[in-house]
Amino acid sequence: MSRILAIDYGKKRTGVAVTDVLQIIANGLTTVPTHQLLDFILKYVEKEPVERIIVGHPKQMNNQESENMRNIVPFVNQLRKKIPDIPVEFVDERFTSVLAHQAMLDGGLKKKDRQNKALVDEISATIILQSYLESKKYI
Repeated sequence: MSRILAIDYGKKRTGVAVTDVLQIIANGLTTVPTHQLLDFILKYVEKEPVERIIVGHPKQMNNQESENMRNIVPFVNQLRKKIPDIPVEFVDERFTSVLAHQAMLDGGLKKKDRQNKALVDEISATIILQSYLESKKYI
């Protein structure tokens, strides 16, 4: 089997998470400066087998897309052109930052560590990926 990669796309930084090869567990991989994200993913898929890429879909509470979709759509289009054999899917990412902060609190991280935005982005990507895995478990 191969991995599933997830991204929590941000204007400055993007959190990245991956599954194990059996696609059971989502793990945070890293946080990448967004301007380096495409190169990072291209290098990663050369080294590791990736079955699909999950992208957090930012929506507002009224179900409308958030402003960041203006940045995400061109990136996803570029990604699809560069690696057409790997499907790219959107997954609702509402509340992932809140859940990431809660996970950090529950994990006993100190306040200084909880203010690390890169870590929040990585955990958010992990939550996006885990929710994707759980949604596929019952299909």
